[in-house]
Amino acid sequence: MLDHLSFTAPKPKTIAGAKHDWELVIGLEVHAQVASRAKLFSGASTQFGAEPNSNVAFVDAAMPGMLPVINEGCVALAVKTGLGLKAEINLKSAFDRKNYFYPDLPQGYQISQLYHPIVGEGEVIVDMGPGVARRVRIERIHLEQDAGKSIHDMDPHMSFVDLNRTGVALMEIVSRPDIRGPEEAAAYVGKLRQILRYLGTCDGNMQNGNLRADVNVSVCRPGDYEKFIETGDHSVLGTRCEIKNMNSMRFIQAAIEYEARRQIAIIEDGGTVVQETRLYDPDKGETRSMRSKEEAHDYRYFPCPDLLPLEIEQAWVDEIAASLPELPDEKKARFVKEFGLTEYDADVLTAEAENAAYFEEVAAGRDGKLAANWVINELFGRLKKDDRDITQSPVGPAQLGGIIDLITKGDISGKIAKDLFEIVYTEGGEPAEIVEARGMKQVTDTGAIEKVVDEIIAANPAQVEKAQQNPKLAGWFVGQVMKATGGKANPQAVNEIVAAKLGL
Repeated sequence: MLDHLSFTAPKPKTIAGAKHDWELVIGLEVHAQVASRAKLFSGASTQFGAEPNSNVAFVDAAMPGMLPVINEGCVALAVKTGLGLKAEINLKSAFDRKNYFYPDLPQGYQISQLYHPIVGEGEVIVDMGPGVARRVRIERIHLEQDAGKSIHDMDPHMSFVDLNRTGVALMEIVSRPDIRGPEEAAAYVGKLRQILRYLGTCDGNMQNGNLRADVNVSVCRPGDYEKFIETGDHSVLGTRCEIKNMNSMRFIQAAIEYEARRQIAIIEDGGTVVQETRLYDPDKGETRSMRSKEEAHDYRYFPCPDLLPLEIEQAWVDEIAASLPELPDEKKARFVKEFGLTEYDADVLTAEAENAAYFEEVAAGRDGKLAANWVINELFGRLKKDDRDITQSPVGPAQLGGIIDLITKGDISGKIAKDLFEIVYTEGGEPAEIVEARGMKQVTDTGAIEKVVDEIIAANPAQVEKAQQNPKLAGWFVGQVMKATGGKANPQAVNEIVAAKLGL
């Protein structure tokens, strides 16, 4: 499936203004909210935008004696995600308590997985240009519950807490430090988001916080990364800093750029980078210290006494695997092979599962390249102008397919087809009926076309002489014929008749 791609090592990132050459090393921890209507350990709703503290069960609020109960649906979606990332599924996993205090964490600990995650090693293939890709290794995926939300801007003297998100299921997808630049980091998050949306395991809504990333950044001298790959020794990569809760591809790139420059400046000035957690300020375009970076032992992890180890059967995993949809890379490769599309067009059409499904319905039994041109250039262009997505398209696949059929049969020209598309987009209707009712059918009667050509030639003898001396000027006659026929004359027939009449 991936034979058309070449996997290459990225060029070292050059940092302008640095005294020496430096390379970036980046790893990401992506928190993806599981697409479940209920929380991980309670039946409370996960609906976004509900009234504060209205989606809170007793166990979410840490009421005494309330015990968590695992949501099987969340486990299934985590397994599905792992399979979609070609990862190892652990038939035995376990939950741990991660102990820390925060006002929006009522229990005083988070139920997570440290020692025995549900999903092991996998990979994400990141497209970095035509025919070029990078393989980013996934270290693990573990299930955990989200914390609530502290609100600090409603009162000048106090803060408020909304527990609606408390207990919502998250998949923490941890990559290896394989990413080597800001653009690659953003591309990785984008590809991961695309896969999750195809799988239906996370909606990928970054604006609502349903997909967010913690970005670990460090810098090293050229050659040190290769030493790490050979030895597995993280110490050669330099001290890393973690930038928390990034929910924008653009901000991820900007934060990495700034953080790399900051670390290099410290090292080149003789200082030492301190391992810490930082936040990115998009208004100032800089990162700032949040707290010193904790290690696992700081959280005093221990097995959660309220939950038995999680054991799943291989037959259940196999059943989930059988239900997997065709994923973006496979779909893109098929579009290139089956419809003869360019990689670029196939990439555009498979960016979202809904786009791909729409295109396939339009292209069924028709010229794939022609269908792609109309979907990408006309439909997507108009939808973008109107700030709509494919699910809000006023033109359905059958209608667009009908326009293409009329072009293929020669009933309408490309110009008429664009006018027809505009009518269907704004007014609706069945294309063939509109063409018939409004007299938009293309004139293919060569006799009728020839009559118009004769009239225009007779009325413009000087232009005839010029065209016979310079054949390129014959286009003027073609334009006049199209104008005289209201754009309905068959362009190919017009060109042939004009050339014959002028003796070209």
